Amino acid sequence: MTPYRVLAVSEKVARKVRETRKSPGYGHPVHAEVATGYGPCWSCLRDFEIGVERRLLFTLDPFFGIEEFPLPGPVFVHEDECPRYPEDAGFPADILGHDLTLVAYGRGRHQRAEEHATGADVEPTVARMLARPDVDYVLVRDTPAGCYDFRIEPA
Repeated sequence: MTPYRVLAVSEKVARKVRETRKSPGYGHPVHAEVATGYGPCWSCLRDFEIGVERRLLFTLDPFFGIEEFPLPGPVFVHEDECPRYPEDAGFPADILGHDLTLVAYGRGRHQRAEEHATGADVEPTVARMLARPDVDYVLVRDTPAGCYDFRIEPA
């Protein structure tokens, strides 16, 4: 069993974005396009097939429901429904190959640590961060783009 949970965007949020074409919580219009970058999709946590798959770009707050102060940014989901990444499936394989910035937070959105990792270095870095008593969750970000990908919490 993985000692942490991988938290992709909820099925409810993804469904609402696909149906309404509005950003949840903000009402901004959603932008639909053929993928020009690998993403990843915030729901299934797979890379987009560039030039083939269609994706939706919208504004979302990665701190919604866990912190009071919002910090919205851009995210993508597949335009067509895709299965949400299982919380207990470990670190998503597609994302292991990306240059990542892992940011550890304590409650109150207090940043406790930030490290860059890729490939085999990712999971030991996550484990080390989550082992700290002052860390409640880790946000995974794409380093070159700065985009937020998903959240990791202890199991």
